[in-house]
Amino acid sequence: MSTISYRRQGAGEPVVLIHGIGHQRTAWFEVYDRLAQHHDVIAIDLPGFGQSPPPQKPDTYRMASWMTQLETFFEHLGIERPHVVGNSLGGNLALELAARGSVASCTAISPAGFYLPTGLAVAGAALLSMKAASHAPLPIIRLFSQKPMLRRISMSSLYAHPERLTAEHAYADTLNLRRSKGFWPCFVGGMRLNYKAIPQVPTTIAWGDKDRLLLPSQAGRARKRLPDQRHVALPNCGHVPMLDEPELITRVIEETVELAERAPAASTMSATA
Repeated sequence: MSTISYRRQGAGEPVVLIHGIGHQRTAWFEVYDRLAQHHDVIAIDLPGFGQSPPPQKPDTYRMASWMTQLETFFEHLGIERPHVVGNSLGGNLALELAARGSVASCTAISPAGFYLPTGLAVAGAALLSMKAASHAPLPIIRLFSQKPMLRRISMSSLYAHPERLTAEHAYADTLNLRRSKGFWPCFVGGMRLNYKAIPQVPTTIAWGDKDRLLLPSQAGRARKRLPDQRHVALPNCGHVPMLDEPELITRVIEETVELAERAPAASTMSATA
């Protein structure tokens, strides 16, 4: 029985949305509603984030356990080999599921696991800074959430256009980062991620050209490591591009789903965009 909290809407091919470290299912913004027009969309809170409780023994935050928990969740909902979309840590999880062949397709948006030491230091420093800021007094957090200029400063590591973030979203996301029991184990584990597997299903790796958390240079590293997958540049997008360009992100996801529907099962992609 899965304890993963989720929101589900729409009808059609199932698409599971997986957020990144410190975030929650609301990170998908308008992409969720756009996809739900044509698909059965399930946005989840990873264990230890949002409304999902931390994993209970024998489950843990280790990668092998993540895979088991997600596959158990699919079974719980009665969906077989859904399409998965992940951002950041969620992108790495989506790629791991693709390597296991337990999903129909994978769209990985700025996935973790392709950094060199410099990129790792940048990501670690940014995450620690955001985590520390989330423990500021609540009146300060509310002030930074309500003032557009302060919101731009505090959220610039995540978005190319933080001004598009509402005060309500900014406040809720900061409190989620503050309270998430999964942050520290995921932070420690995430620093060791190094994706070396090969997706067994149609896969797209998309990267924002203004990503300040997982630097765009890592997109080139992903392309070299996985040359047979589809790679897409996301212009004018930051680390969480679902806010910056929801229409573009929706289109990239739908293109991957369409490729999977035309491809034989368990095939790998050979197209590069």
